[in-house]
Amino acid sequence: MTMHAIESLPVAVIGGGPVGLAAAAHLVSRGLPVKLYEAGPQVGANIRDWGHVRVFTPWRYCVDAASVALLERQGWTLPPADAFPTGGDLVRDYLEPLAATPELADVIETEARVTAISRLGVDKVVSHAREARPFVLAVKTVTGTRRDLARAVIDASGTWATPNPLGASGLPAQGELEFADRIAYGIPDVLGRHRDIYASRTALVVGAGHSAANALLDLVRLAEADADTKAIWATRSTNLVRIYGGGDADQLPARGELGADTRELVESGRVPLVAGFAILAIREEGGRLMIDGETAEGPRTIGPVDHIVAATGQRPDLSLTRELRLDLDPWLESTKALGPLIDPNEHSCGSVPPHGHRELAHLEPGFYTVGIKSYGRAPTFLLLTGYEQVRSVAAAIAGDMAAADNVQLVLPETGVCVTSFEVEGASAGCCGGPAPERSDACCVADAVAKDEGKTGCGCGVAA
Repeated sequence: MTMHAIESLPVAVIGGGPVGLAAAAHLVSRGLPVKLYEAGPQVGANIRDWGHVRVFTPWRYCVDAASVALLERQGWTLPPADAFPTGGDLVRDYLEPLAATPELADVIETEARVTAISRLGVDKVVSHAREARPFVLAVKTVTGTRRDLARAVIDASGTWATPNPLGASGLPAQGELEFADRIAYGIPDVLGRHRDIYASRTALVVGAGHSAANALLDLVRLAEADADTKAIWATRSTNLVRIYGGGDADQLPARGELGADTRELVESGRVPLVAGFAILAIREEGGRLMIDGETAEGPRTIGPVDHIVAATGQRPDLSLTRELRLDLDPWLESTKALGPLIDPNEHSCGSVPPHGHRELAHLEPGFYTVGIKSYGRAPTFLLLTGYEQVRSVAAAIAGDMAAADNVQLVLPETGVCVTSFEVEGASAGCCGGPAPERSDACCVADAVAKDEGKTGCGCGVAA
């Protein structure tokens, strides 16, 4: 196939969530042919799973500029910019109208799951003339599996469908598969369609992120109406700064409020917390679940409980790219260049540095991982990050390298100074308060303490 013929092929976008649709919008705005594959029956399939959850970013941070341009041609107006949508609101008021625009309606195929990607006629071992071959995608639909060709591929399939297991080793805990019918991965709708499952029962929530916080708060709200409903919280780490957050210093107030509310549940005694708990096994005793694990003090068992909410995060599905030459961070499974910027082992103050097509590309020319999947197993991601990613990638595919390299990303700061906040006996942590001048999401109390010759929060000063 000639290069001219390859360039006439569409760019394949995998995933019909906010970032995937934004990628399609940027591509069509540049006059490039595009084909978007969504595995679910409708766009936003993953978000629909947590449609009852209110996000901590207001509308103005939830939409993409190219997508808004397409919508406004159809008379669409942005909901109140400072209002906080639920996942359902995002789907109904943004993704569905976007998918229905004339520019995107005909390029989106739902119930089309991409199961594998390769180069036409060669596997990943072959180097000769590799770039002169189009990509080939195996697409599974209700009528069977077919092969589609593409000039480039943007993988925005996300990670929601591949949750991390409960086992501390990264493998399912002993008994986890056996009792899967009593384990919910993600954020169940405790106050809505799943109410009968959790009412008058005890649930263990596992995880130290915002999903765990939402599940805990919903369980406590249910307990206010049904006193027999109980919640227990377990985290692998004793470092809860990511979920407690920066309080008033958080430039996303709803995120700060979520963390503060979760912290109050623990400090008030309304929800018992077992921190530093590494789950090893799940077993049944008297018809209920017992969870065995290790702590710094030795073995410990939590239970009995009736259900477990596994809010333990997600990991990327790498199976569909097995025949491509990927360049991955060895432990995060993010794109390699992003690893040092988002590694939670080294997390410190500040927002993610601007990044675009160069950080999202792989050794396979023309293949890009974007959106939350580009972060691999790293826990923090904002839609604004994904929107800037796909703007840069679309420009690169179009050959507009000046625009592709002009990456700009300004994220709301968290107010979190360091990740050394320990549940018990800690003397350091986020102090709260606005950031001092030239500091990076740090706290005023840090500067004051250091001026007095005391130990501060550990915040650095931006260069």
